[in-house]
Amino acid sequence: MYARTTIAQVQPGKMAELVSILLDSVLPAARQQKGYQGGLVLTNPDTGKAEIIALWETEADMTVGEASGYYREQVAKVAHTLVGPSVREAYTVNNRE
Repeated sequence: MYARTTIAQVQPGKMAELVSILLDSVLPAARQQKGYQGGLVLTNPDTGKAEIIALWETEADMTVGEASGYYREQVAKVAHTLVGPSVREAYTVNNRE
């Protein structure tokens, strides 16, 4: 299993809007992607940061969305709520409980 994390600084007063878009639009779109295994939306109101973790069955499943433009489309949905660019990283998942 593989995970992609996206960490972003959220504009003041935009956290609820970001979460709403993620839950109502981005995550449903992710569920339609081959190999998607679930995800987490984490927010910290004290720092104004949000982290989205998406789990994928294979590395190929994870990277196909980047090549196809799917990932960019999802980020564009929330870009107006963010301060600057987000940071994206990929990981191998060693365990999941």
